[in-house]
Amino acid sequence: MMKANRGVFRSFSETDLSSKEFMKGSSSTAKDNNIYYEDESETSSEEDSDVSCFDEEDVSWISWFCSQKGNEFFCEVDDDYILDDFNLSGLNNIVSYYDYALDLILDAESSHDDTLTYEQNNMVESDAELLYGLIHVRYISTSKGMSAMLEKYRNYDFGRCPRVHCNKQRCLPVGQSDIPKSSTVKIYCPKCEDVYAPQSRHQDNVDGAYFGTTFPHLFLMTYEHLQPQKANQNYVPRVYGFRIRKE
Repeated sequence: MMKANRGVFRSFSETDLSSKEFMKGSSSTAKDNNIYYEDESETSSEEDSDVSCFDEEDVSWISWFCSQKGNEFFCEVDDDYILDDFNLSGLNNIVSYYDYALDLILDAESSHDDTLTYEQNNMVESDAELLYGLIHVRYISTSKGMSAMLEKYRNYDFGRCPRVHCNKQRCLPVGQSDIPKSSTVKIYCPKCEDVYAPQSRHQDNVDGAYFGTTFPHLFLMTYEHLQPQKANQNYVPRVYGFRIRKE
């Protein structure tokens, strides 16, 4: 499998280029010219060395996946957790290209890549996302996973409640079903105890099962000090100042 990578390149500024052209065209002595070209050679070799060092910066598949638009709710699952077969029990019955997808997630070189067709490779990439999501929902119920999600919660990565009387309360991701492909992820407000659609349209296709129906409630039971007071204000419909009867 090909690892995700990002190249980092350095370039000269216009000032650097103009200064070099000026120095090359100047009528300096041969000795000065020799000094200049020696310095330039040393500088060039150093720059080439820097370019080779930063030519390719490896990025793990997990880091790449979590940085994609719409995947802001995901935390990065530890490799050690994924390498423990016990934590992945039963997932091989759900994911078709399980072994290939697992290799892709762990950035492991597979010896059977050349036997797959283009369509099968696309299915492996899709299965890798499915497998990671199914691992993720298990991981965020562990102490390490909770800690990772706590940091994201404090950074408002899950958004705020859109309800006016909740006063921009921090929200948590939640699924309306634990079965994949049943519904997309929603955000849960612990103040009004209701769910809302995420503000980002990029999250419209994120499966809610990757966060599950349990996570936000288990999270608030774990970190009781984060449980806000329940909302005690409600909007009252009025017409010319008179409350509308509910009959």
